[in-house]
Amino acid sequence: MYIAAVILSALLALASLAAGAPKAQLKGRVPDELVAKGLGPGLVRLTGLAEVAAAAGLVAGIWWQPVGIAAAAGLLVVMLGAVRYHAKWGDYADTEARGAASAPVLFALVAVAAAATLAASQ
Repeated sequence: MYIAAVILSALLALASLAAGAPKAQLKGRVPDELVAKGLGPGLVRLTGLAEVAAAAGLVAGIWWQPVGIAAAAGLLVVMLGAVRYHAKWGDYADTEARGAASAPVLFALVAVAAAATLAASQ
């Protein structure tokens, strides 16, 4: 179980870092689209910083499981907000919304990673 938790945490950390870094820097297509849909630049940057921090926490959680579990819980909150945001804007019904489908998938994977890390730490 520990090896599965480590692999999943590392992959989720990479995904979280890749998603969060452009938002934290307010550079790229995704932050521009989020601001155009009404999110303030400060909230976009905060979301990006939360995703980057979650990536760091997931990696640190490989060695200290409580940090990984806390990072996964924080990332679950961020992903829940992303799912709610995309649902509000109707992105799940829109075939042009490319990144919208990743939020529920990442939410599920983060939940599995948190459960696996919790099981491996006992």
